[in-house]
Amino acid sequence: MSRLGVGKTALVTGASSGIGKAFAEVLAEHGFGLILTARRRDRLDELAADLTRRYDVPATVIVADLADPDAAARIVEAIGGTRVDVLVNNAGYGVPGSYGQVPWADHQRFMQVMVTAVCDLTYRLLPGMVDAQWGRIINVASVAGLVPAPAGHTLYGASKAFLVRFSEALSAENRSKGVHVTAVCPGFTYSEFHDVTGTRERMNRLPSVLWLSAPAVAHEGYDAVMRGDPVVVNGWVYRCLLWLIGIAPDRLVRAVSSGAGRRYRKV
Repeated sequence: MSRLGVGKTALVTGASSGIGKAFAEVLAEHGFGLILTARRRDRLDELAADLTRRYDVPATVIVADLADPDAAARIVEAIGGTRVDVLVNNAGYGVPGSYGQVPWADHQRFMQVMVTAVCDLTYRLLPGMVDAQWGRIINVASVAGLVPAPAGHTLYGASKAFLVRFSEALSAENRSKGVHVTAVCPGFTYSEFHDVTGTRERMNRLPSVLWLSAPAVAHEGYDAVMRGDPVVVNGWVYRCLLWLIGIAPDRLVRAVSSGAGRRYRKV
């Protein structure tokens, strides 16, 4: 295992579970010191202690709720003079239901976490990477940002599509400066996501071949950003599905997507 990260620091948002936790472990394996942030201190403290014990890396915990518009500023203030070499924008969730039936305040909080906080943290930490001529930014997007969106979770696919395009542009702007930016696009991944949205029972009906593991997503995402790939789609199943979508008639793709949405989503 390469120890490329020795002497460098990685910040992971939404690090307390799922893909964020898996990214923290991959980064620790490679020797990166860690700054772990999420809303649940108990889980963060437990993870920090475990990674420090197993990989002999420093791990700092910052409790923050990215739904707070001031959260990014407070995180950077708490970091102090530490330069962040790797930023993993992972924090996220879903808001089930039809757009007009969900209170606007819920949509507003969702977009703050999924889009605005990502841009804010990136804006604050990117200059240090450029100055050092080395940096890595991973934005955890989704296959949902690359396919036609079904009903329900109306802003989810839109927010992930934004992250893909945002990552592509940042990659083009900064690669020559030693900074790689990658949008990681997994499909359905074993995590707490569907428990939080109340769709676990529906999602359990999906064929097992469609499910990815969080560690596999993190390892593939890490390798992709180190290579400098602007976008990586996780799992051969999803790469094949996207290829099929690319050659199928748009009307057929939308019909299939709509049917899947009715079957598996809470609307």
